[in-house]
Amino acid sequence: MIGGFAAILMAGHVWVIALVGAIQAIVYREVINIGILPSRERKLPWLRSLHWYFLVSTNYFLYGESIIHYFKPLVFVDAFLMPLATHHRIISFLLYCGGLVLFSHFIVNNIFEGLIWFVLPVSLVICNDIMAYVCGFFWGRTPLIQLSPKKTWEGFIGGFIFTFIFAFFISSVFASYNYLICPMDSITTNMGTAVNCPVNPVFVTVPYDLPAQATGLLRWITLFLSTVLPSSVISGPLIIRTVSLMPLQFHALVLAAFASLIAPFGGFFASGVKRAFKIKDFGDSIPGHGGLTDRMDCQFIMGVFSFIYIQSFIGTGGITAGAVLQTAVTYLTLDEQLELYRQLGEALTGQGVQLL
Repeated sequence: MIGGFAAILMAGHVWVIALVGAIQAIVYREVINIGILPSRERKLPWLRSLHWYFLVSTNYFLYGESIIHYFKPLVFVDAFLMPLATHHRIISFLLYCGGLVLFSHFIVNNIFEGLIWFVLPVSLVICNDIMAYVCGFFWGRTPLIQLSPKKTWEGFIGGFIFTFIFAFFISSVFASYNYLICPMDSITTNMGTAVNCPVNPVFVTVPYDLPAQATGLLRWITLFLSTVLPSSVISGPLIIRTVSLMPLQFHALVLAAFASLIAPFGGFFASGVKRAFKIKDFGDSIPGHGGLTDRMDCQFIMGVFSFIYIQSFIGTGGITAGAVLQTAVTYLTLDEQLELYRQLGEALTGQGVQLL
């Protein structure tokens, strides 16, 4: 499974989006299956088809919004796509978008912003799940919540600590790859593509001056380590007054806190649903592990939070060529567009740019 995920990640943004879509469809099927009784389905033969219609309608609206936002230069210059983009929302309304599938919309938008915003939150939830299980297995004594009897406070706290440490270091590793940090600009992008983009300041190392107390603490720690470790590793106390870190590493700590303290409640909610329906798992999509919903419950809420956090504190908005093109095509008449084209040509020529 890990190898398959790595292969999809290297294949490019489109394949990762396809993976999210497949996960969404499987989870949706598992969820509606527990609520559709065979007897009810016999009386309403189109009930299942109606559920899938709502899923497709919702995806048409949400994915359409994302494609229009990120690929304006493509959709607003094509004679076929431009009417669909211009009237996208009324078309979506007529299809009556509905259903609980918003999570995949936010996750796909994270992928458009850069694969790191998909990989980092996912890896934090996985790390928290694993370390909470390990800590609970060895030291768990105090039950955490009645809905999940196997969850313990020791596992909950241990998962938080290890996820915090993991986030701080793994975020800098991910940020060293352009393939992960660059926003998607082509559907053909994959691991073998030479990817270059303006680097978001969040991925640039910045020197930070340590307070005197931190410098003194590090000196005592390194002094102790020098007494227990070989001199080839550390020969004596170190005086560290400045460290170079990426702002991303601090943002990763916020994501880690959410993945450890809030996202697990998605799992608790899923446990409550299963108890209410008296079922052990949502499905059998993964042999030996139950349904895909059982593995993705925490990822849902993590994906939504990551999107909102990125847009609020990290996203680099501003005017883009695509945004200007959308405004021109949507609000200017044909004569005004031609006048804009003429004036833009004159401005470029005046700057010494030779037009084709």
